[in-house]
Amino acid sequence: MSEAQDIIGPTSSFFVSQRLRMHYVDWGNEGAPNVILVHGGKDHARNWDHVARVLRKDYRVIAPDLRGHGDSAWAVGGNYAIWDFVLDLAQLVEALGGEPVMLVGHSLGGAVTLHYAGTFPERVSKLVAIEGMGPPPQMQEQMEKTPAHERIASWVRSMQGLAARTPRRYADIDEAASRMQEANPHLSSEQARHLTVHGVARNEDGTFSWKFDNYVRAFAPARFRAEDTRGLWSRITCPVMLMRGTESWARDPEKDGRMAAFQDASLVNIEKAGHWVHHDQLDPFLSHLLPFLGGDAPPRG
Repeated sequence: MSEAQDIIGPTSSFFVSQRLRMHYVDWGNEGAPNVILVHGGKDHARNWDHVARVLRKDYRVIAPDLRGHGDSAWAVGGNYAIWDFVLDLAQLVEALGGEPVMLVGHSLGGAVTLHYAGTFPERVSKLVAIEGMGPPPQMQEQMEKTPAHERIASWVRSMQGLAARTPRRYADIDEAASRMQEANPHLSSEQARHLTVHGVARNEDGTFSWKFDNYVRAFAPARFRAEDTRGLWSRITCPVMLMRGTESWARDPEKDGRMAAFQDASLVNIEKAGHWVHHDQLDPFLSHLLPFLGGDAPPRG
């Protein structure tokens, strides 16, 4: 790839899932192996830009906006369950030709990729899940003990509260970027601004608001039980790399036993990284990601 090509950004494309117009960016290199990068909740496809610029040399990199996020349509009614996101990923893989793909997912996106790979193991050749395993066993156990009527009542209250919530408006990009940096102190000013530029929409009055649908904040009252989730993980046949930041709230899946559900999984703990490992420690992240996918580690220093 020439230097001129290297600075060209991705193109926007669309596909349809459940009658929703879904957006994704394509970094080119058609004919190379497909790598799909799936963002987390309240995030967007362009959060992967720094990773994509490295991967695009050897792969065709695709990064979708999940429904309710970025430039994808918002779900009618505001319901966002894990199986809806899995359907969207399945539709995207079909749109790309249906050949086996490599998946990299963060947080919610990690959970989506793990659920997809457990449902369609023949469609995934390698998978990287960055803090995408959901709540630790003790929290999951407590959630499962909560009676159905309490879960539904909590969801109703949550949806009613979100209906009354007015999306926050920021005077300018800098104010929104400051909020981004407040949410993740590991971010540099340059990173925060880049994420913000692609993560906000300009309102008619000149202010800016986040693109994601506020209803993505609500958790559906019906969820997979721990045994169902582990059953899905056990069906994944491709190599899996689980990754977490040592300064994150996410628990170590090897220590709490969740990693044992996989046929072929390895664990990488990234020092001095929080929940957004690929932002907080990009070079260490790439030094593990590239060899796993089959490329070379980037130069250090």
